[in-house]
Amino acid sequence: MSWIDDAKAMFTHKCAECHQGDMFPTGAFSFKQPFTMNERCPLCDADMEPEPGFYYGAMFMSYIFSAFISLGLVMLTHWVMDFTLLQSFFILILIVAVFFVWWFRFARAFWFNLIIGFKPEKAEVAAARK
Repeated sequence: MSWIDDAKAMFTHKCAECHQGDMFPTGAFSFKQPFTMNERCPLCDADMEPEPGFYYGAMFMSYIFSAFISLGLVMLTHWVMDFTLLQSFFILILIVAVFFVWWFRFARAFWFNLIIGFKPEKAEVAAARK
């Protein structure tokens, strides 16, 4: 599998091992059970929480990514698009409010894919269960 398949699994919040099962029971922009995560992959039965505290790394990655994206967005809107600083921060707050649940889930999917990785034999099991 290529890094493109890994990225697709991260952005769509799919299981790292099979790239087919959903990590979360609800949709990416759902505010109903936004932080509830499947304990096991519904297709390949991968353990979604291999050990206690596994996703602490995701929290740090989320912080790093969101800091750079926030800085970039404010610089783009303030310096390039010539919005006032207050308008730039208002736009940032709106975008963060809309994408908050998606971003939380992306950070977990990123960490899970980074640490666990794809397993072709699990993909075959998942494909058979679809």
